[in-house]
Amino acid sequence: MESKKEIVIVSAVRTPFSKFDTAMADIASIDLGVMVMKEVIERVGVRPEEVDDISYGSCVPAEVALELDVPARQASLLAGFPAENISLSLDRACCSSLTCVRLGVWAIKAGEAQIVMAAGAENMPRTPHLAPGLRKGQRLGHIRLVDPLFELGYTAKGFNPVAKDAGEVALEYGVDRQMQDAWALGSQEKYAKARQEGKFKIGEELMPVVIPQKKGDPVVIEEDESPRKTSMEALSKLKPVYGSPTVTAGNAPTMGAGASAILMMPADMAQKRGIKPLASIVTVVASATVPREIATIPAFTIQKALDRAGLTIDDMDLIEINEAFAAMPLVSTKILAKGDEKKWKELQNKTNVNGGAIAIGHPVGASAARITMTMAYELRRRGGGYGVAAICGGLAQGEAIIIKV
Repeated sequence: MESKKEIVIVSAVRTPFSKFDTAMADIASIDLGVMVMKEVIERVGVRPEEVDDISYGSCVPAEVALELDVPARQASLLAGFPAENISLSLDRACCSSLTCVRLGVWAIKAGEAQIVMAAGAENMPRTPHLAPGLRKGQRLGHIRLVDPLFELGYTAKGFNPVAKDAGEVALEYGVDRQMQDAWALGSQEKYAKARQEGKFKIGEELMPVVIPQKKGDPVVIEEDESPRKTSMEALSKLKPVYGSPTVTAGNAPTMGAGASAILMMPADMAQKRGIKPLASIVTVVASATVPREIATIPAFTIQKALDRAGLTIDDMDLIEINEAFAAMPLVSTKILAKGDEKKWKELQNKTNVNGGAIAIGHPVGASAARITMTMAYELRRRGGGYGVAAICGGLAQGEAIIIKV
């Protein structure tokens, strides 16, 4: 029988998300994880030894392999958590850090833990090329290198690039290239407005990344690096990628570096400790479907979460759907609107209201926690309400969370 114990988010923080070729590109994802793991507990006065369980998502194993393995264990030890601390490294593609939240909720409800952390970190620009077969020895001839980021490796086992599947399915739902470009432009414009209004600032969602230099002052990164000015004309000139009919570099996010962390505990514990929660967790769910339908999975995961919570999409004041491509929020809101054009527009208007991954970036292991905290902070600014966040993961996996502020 599921425990009815109320679980709250008491702290949530992330680094800025980088572009592909900046100062953050050389920082190991494990070190980015260390930064947020230390910051998320310091903000609410929780000591490392009080954290019962850490789940840590990272889904570009080639980059983690540069430090060998078990990023959760390495990051927790480097961040000053005791050797007795329990941690778990996991890979559920882009869903990973929200999967970590779900596992933390389960641990508290099962009575196995009281204070839990969900973290995620990625540094996609640091991903090395691979030289398969080299260990067996190379006699004469060229060495073949493989780029794990190209098509994200899916074609090696016969799957389509996710951009191809998303673009084709979007067209089947009546979401054309122009609509996707318009959504991408809107993401950039909404983010620019939100940043100008001080919504993405140090001390709330963001913490600074300080990079020491051999000479001179350190490099300090305090803002997301991917946002850019564009136009429908500029976006329309870009060619589709990976055989997709609609997905381009303009209506998809950049591959970058970043980390995020969320700290959770029972509501009564937060009250006893004098911590004002950021949000209450109503439910967290997972789903999956056939790989080709990746653009639809946020909608079906959201519906699963709503059904479990006994709520409707109309009860949600805000929606976050990760912009793996512009196709995802557009297709998913259309499904949730059940073909009602007016309802579809209403849902679009409360989805990713401060911009999304197309502007912010998408360091995949960190993104699911990012959309959760972005929504929580915005609900707090608005005086409260319900929100649902959902993300797709490689080959059509999904995670969704409903929170109340």
